[in-house]
Amino acid sequence: MAEPKYNEDSVKSLDWKEHIRLRPGMYIGKLGDGSSQDDGIYILMKETIDNCIDEHVMGYGKHVDITVRDKSVTVRDYGRGIPLGKVIDCVSKINTGAKYDSEAFKKSVGLNGVGTKAVNALASNFIIQSIREGKIKVAEFERGTIQKDTSIKASDQNSGTIVTFTPDEKIFGKYHFIHEYIERMCWNYAYLNTGLKLNFNGKEFVSMNGLMDLLERNLSGPILFPIIHLKGEDIEVAMTHAEMQYGEEYYSFVNGQHTTQGGTHQAAFREAIVKTIREFYKKEFEAGDIRTSIVAAISVKVQEPVFESQTKTKLGSQEIAPGGKSMKAFIGDFVKEALDNYLHKNPATADTLLKKIQQSEKERKELSGIQKLARERAKKASLHNRKLRDCRAHYNTNDDRRQDTTLFICEGDSASGSITKVRDVNTQAVFSLKGKPLNAFGLSKKVVYENEEFNLLQAALNIEDNLEELRYNQVVISTDADVDGMHIRLLLLTFFLQFFPDLVKNGHVYILQTPLFRVRNKKETIYCYSEDERRAAMTKLGGKPEITRFKGLGEISPDEFKNFIGKDMRIEPVIIGGGQSITEILSYYMGKNTQERQDFIINNLKIEKDVVEGVVNEPVLSA
Repeated sequence: MAEPKYNEDSVKSLDWKEHIRLRPGMYIGKLGDGSSQDDGIYILMKETIDNCIDEHVMGYGKHVDITVRDKSVTVRDYGRGIPLGKVIDCVSKINTGAKYDSEAFKKSVGLNGVGTKAVNALASNFIIQSIREGKIKVAEFERGTIQKDTSIKASDQNSGTIVTFTPDEKIFGKYHFIHEYIERMCWNYAYLNTGLKLNFNGKEFVSMNGLMDLLERNLSGPILFPIIHLKGEDIEVAMTHAEMQYGEEYYSFVNGQHTTQGGTHQAAFREAIVKTIREFYKKEFEAGDIRTSIVAAISVKVQEPVFESQTKTKLGSQEIAPGGKSMKAFIGDFVKEALDNYLHKNPATADTLLKKIQQSEKERKELSGIQKLARERAKKASLHNRKLRDCRAHYNTNDDRRQDTTLFICEGDSASGSITKVRDVNTQAVFSLKGKPLNAFGLSKKVVYENEEFNLLQAALNIEDNLEELRYNQVVISTDADVDGMHIRLLLLTFFLQFFPDLVKNGHVYILQTPLFRVRNKKETIYCYSEDERRAAMTKLGGKPEITRFKGLGEISPDEFKNFIGKDMRIEPVIIGGGQSITEILSYYMGKNTQERQDFIINNLKIEKDVVEGVVNEPVLSA
């Protein structure tokens, strides 16, 4: 075979929109279909809203309107509006923007002049309107190419900028917006900009107490002492300890950006808490004893922040400002003074915190023996672990494929065998359960180490202490869509919510959707995930197609399974709504059989029977 030619014709130059569309991951991270809160369609929304927030921070515009209709997004602020002569440049010329001027936008999120251009390039339709000083300028684009450039006209609308866009299905495929993710985004903007009103599809989001409101809304259950809320110049902190929670839970932000993967500010905060508490009580407590069950939030404002990627999920800045105080010193000094003063002024909280640390110390020592044995077992098992079939890339590395890393948790060898045969060995791992796991509700963390299956699952995920070294971005519960499969889902969710709630809260846990029916004739096969899809498939194929009802994953052949865990994989995120108590949820579903739950089941139980010709099927009970 002749070698490919390498000459002048091999060297190509792409314009800005071609490069963004060819390499979207460089600009917005992963693409996704909207199932995950860090999928590209939400990053496009965030990039657009960030510009509105920057205007508000500079003192212009007290509210933002956000509308999502089908697949179209409109974001409207009431700031100054883009200078009319630069509207087109701001959304179509890379490295163009006002944020290079540090006086105008000293502590902005968007610094690289890329965000809105990426939205434009990755949208099938993009309209920008700027209303400024009684005049309006409108421009319309398709996939980054300008279609309409209207002249400047008079307008009686309030000043501001309106962006309307539709993410391009050629890039994102068949995507869908999950409104809970957008609401969570709106709440975060509200918490970090007290007094700002955001309106999303008619629902208002506003916070007057900042990070204190954030913690109150996201607490999983009772807390040991009132939330400690501390504010300083360019820094805000809120913290408490949960009564029935293990591990550590943090919400960290930089210039209004939710840094879901933490960074230098979160690391400095964790260290500062330990140092301050040791000095306050004059005792060298273990860091883990101090931080176990902590729920905390930190927000800092940094001049010219350095993030580890364009999606800005992890802060890399070592200084609070170029040539200024180090991040570690800035946060350490603030926490030392503010938290120390608070504990001196609030002796009841200080006493409760001390007792909590001492209790954690006691529990750690009681667990130390069994932890050591469990770790040794897990280490040996990892060398020849029949439960885990690992993949090559992992989330806690710098691998380019880290966002796609997935662990499927299956019931039994049949289902896990089917997935294992057709999975992507680079990014997809499989963990096989043997029967139903233990109901962990109300149990202490001791059970995680005593139960071999739980211990091996914890080791596979690498989440014993926190999520910092989590090995898979997506943890997908893959069980049959029958009564037993649903029960196993609940038992696994109980395990995660009882001991690792932040794994669920941070959007890492999903349910795999597999087809209930296969409808086919000699020419075409259609897989259907619901009764409606089955009826539509029958209408499309006409005649009398063959219909198969899948009762379990083990019935689906490996050749077919590859269609359900590839690029068109359907997964549904497990979402805990704001203000919902995890303790109450688990108590209701997994606690003792209460009269309330019995009544609910009796009132909602129904029998479904397939009556469509060609389907042989058992009656299915569902609640």
